[in-house]
Amino acid sequence: MATRKVKRLYRSDVRQARRLLRGHTRKTPVFHTDILGPRGPVPVTLKLEHLQHGGTFKVRGCLNALLQARGDQTQVVLASAGNAGIAAALASALRGMSCTVVVPESASHTKVAAMWSHGAEVLWHGTTYAEAHRYARQLAAERGAMQLHAYDLPEIVAGAGVVGLEIEEQVRGRPPVLVAVGGGGLVAGVAAALGLRGRVIGVEPQGAPTLHSALAAGHPVDVDVSSVASDSLGANRIGDIAMEVAQRYAVRSILVSDDAIVMAREYLWREFRIVVEPAGATAVAAIQSGAYVPAPGERPVIVLCGANTDLATL
Repeated sequence: MATRKVKRLYRSDVRQARRLLRGHTRKTPVFHTDILGPRGPVPVTLKLEHLQHGGTFKVRGCLNALLQARGDQTQVVLASAGNAGIAAALASALRGMSCTVVVPESASHTKVAAMWSHGAEVLWHGTTYAEAHRYARQLAAERGAMQLHAYDLPEIVAGAGVVGLEIEEQVRGRPPVLVAVGGGGLVAGVAAALGLRGRVIGVEPQGAPTLHSALAAGHPVDVDVSSVASDSLGANRIGDIAMEVAQRYAVRSILVSDDAIVMAREYLWREFRIVVEPAGATAVAAIQSGAYVPAPGERPVIVLCGANTDLATL
């Protein structure tokens, strides 16, 4: 089974996104520290992307797409289980555009409230992201609106990839970069930014193995999603752009359990007073659980990708 023909994404696309986004997004800091693994402390560098506007890396991609929109575009529609909707609402408000987010019935109330706070219209439809996406496509056609995709649009992925360019500037050498994977926008963007010089490793919940299953099959496949991180990593299929980039740049996939994700999230709060959502702690879980063991002398970079969470769940 062949994937549909997709636009190849390159470092030059990510560099263009960085030029457009300059002054609109934060260059998030990095934090060099140790994280406790099964055999003791592990030196790591945390990329604090959860400090981005809107509490999510996705603002980069949404703004990049809207900054390239036609001048007559005034409406934005997309489907999202959470962070992409927050990002689109924020980006639309900054650009003076209206935004409608179609969310599945399982969407987090905390994230829906954040969408509202940025002025978005929120519509509930279906029980899965896929059902919400189909309705968003129909709605965009009816309204003549610009439709964004949460993770499978070249401008979205290129914007997310600016995280990789920042890491390259902030961290010496070429350490591996661990990135949580849902639909694959962030992992693909970072891999495209770093190119053949980088080592990018996707980290996924065992209950949402979109990239892992696709790499095994050789093409994107549907998976059943059941994970504590599904409010962010809830895509049931890896994006075609992410699949192409992952194959081109030999991106690996590592699976972690929900228990490991919960423990990593609680550890970040207890040890560093860092509050992230489960997806934001997923890559940390790979180090803590021993699913990824760095080579001697290696200090991996871990992207904390989002912080939109209900504090009561801590």
